[in-house]
Amino acid sequence: MGAKLCHQKRYCENMNIRLRHDAIVRTLRRNGSSTVDALAQEAGVSRRTVLRDICALRDQGFVIHTESGRGGGVQLDPQSIQTTARLSVAEVFALLISVAAMRAAQSMPFSGLADAGLAKIEMALPRDKVRDLRQLLGSLHIGKLSPKQDISNIGPIDPALLPAFEAALLQRLLLRFQYRDAKGANTRREVEPQAMLVLSPLWYLVAWDPAREDFRHFRMDRISKPECVDGLPFRRRHVPFEDDICPYKH
Repeated sequence: MGAKLCHQKRYCENMNIRLRHDAIVRTLRRNGSSTVDALAQEAGVSRRTVLRDICALRDQGFVIHTESGRGGGVQLDPQSIQTTARLSVAEVFALLISVAAMRAAQSMPFSGLADAGLAKIEMALPRDKVRDLRQLLGSLHIGKLSPKQDISNIGPIDPALLPAFEAALLQRLLLRFQYRDAKGANTRREVEPQAMLVLSPLWYLVAWDPAREDFRHFRMDRISKPECVDGLPFRRRHVPFEDDICPYKH
């Protein structure tokens, strides 16, 4: 296993831990208290893993009380605070592109407040994360969908796609995934991610396809099982977006 693949594996593992920690804190804040068993069942992990997560959250500044015995009561101090930002680059990127997409669709009534909040989040990020975030934002393009486009068959987007896109783009790794076209045919694709295109409510991955020696647009709700491929880094290409950056397709 190559060094980059190992890095991607560690990245995914750290992301899963972060999501689990966030879920524990959210549950305790909403419910006031819970049990170790209930938290373990909700997260789909063992009691030992939950107890390890609680120790990690305490190290991060959360005040969590636990009671031994049957049920293992867990309670979060309501005054518990956290002093460091824990948002990942992918999470901030998701917030930014969601706001941008809503603004493009003219459905963003509180855009000023959203921009101010996002600016504060960005200022709290370490310098290296800000650099990565700006590189991701440089690959983002927002447009308007043709009114003739059929959007009746939109499906959910695989949540693993955004962190996979982030890792592939920043490290210039090939991205491999299963793709289902408009006719329902499934193919295995291996491409060089170059940009993300949002034509709300449709989202596209724009990539250079080495097998076809051309750019291709992949609807993100038709992508599944994305994974980065270890190997030599590909070169960044200029994406030829024009006025009609994604023509209407039947």
